[in-house]
Amino acid sequence: MNGADLPGTAVPGRRTAVPEPWAAVPEPRTAVPGPREARARARAGTAGPTAGWAPGHAQANLVAVPADWAYDVLLFCTRNPKPCPVLDVTDAGSWTTRLAPGADLRTDVPGYRVWEDGRLAAEPADATPYWRDDLVSFLIGCSFTFEGALAAAGVPLRHVAQGRNVSMYVTDRACRPAGRLHGPMVVSMRPVPARLVPVARRISGLLPAVHGAPVHAGDPAALGIRDLDRPDFGDPVVAEPGDVPVFWACGVTPQAAVTASRPPFAITHAPGRMFVTDVRDEEYRIAF
Repeated sequence: MNGADLPGTAVPGRRTAVPEPWAAVPEPRTAVPGPREARARARAGTAGPTAGWAPGHAQANLVAVPADWAYDVLLFCTRNPKPCPVLDVTDAGSWTTRLAPGADLRTDVPGYRVWEDGRLAAEPADATPYWRDDLVSFLIGCSFTFEGALAAAGVPLRHVAQGRNVSMYVTDRACRPAGRLHGPMVVSMRPVPARLVPVARRISGLLPAVHGAPVHAGDPAALGIRDLDRPDFGDPVVAEPGDVPVFWACGVTPQAAVTASRPPFAITHAPGRMFVTDVRDEEYRIAF
């Protein structure tokens, strides 16, 4: 899966002017003013997808496992960096992260999932009652982080405009196993006008810490996806005429591994409901 998967849509002899995506990121209409307020709203019980929240700040997936499973998760992420780019790892029992000093990983996500033996046991708004002293938390990069840059370059975000969660699908691409962990790669999908697919690829490719460039664009069957209208996570998103489905590796992949590998206990974010950090998006951008 590389650039060859992406359709060549550029017109010979013509270059599309693309604004510097970090120069002026427009604030989506669903945005909240900043990361601290975003986390405060999550803590107060505001639910819903976090796409468009705190524009200009990175968002992260969460997976917390017992300490005796932490090495397996770390090795799994190391072997599968595209869907599982690690931004931070906590000490056992800690609910704090350097990505947002003063934040609480038990309360500051707008939706959690609690897993027992690989089965979904609860979906609380507050994970505090379920937290354990042996839990090690992994904060994993999220593709919501580069959406502001896509929008600034003229790439439409259909799910944000439609007020929906991004569509996510379990693929037939197996991740590289690690210790006791194994499972398929999960991808997120955004419909992109065909002429802007190279732009989306270039811009997202500058941020490998938050999944980077797409893994595929075009026929979903190439990833084993049968029906775009039936995502495994998130909501179906309506494409416009001329759009191409573009797929990015997704940080929900560890949840698929939890389901497949059945650790005795885990806590994750609810898909599309991320932890909003204090880190600016551009801190994860490759300098060029």
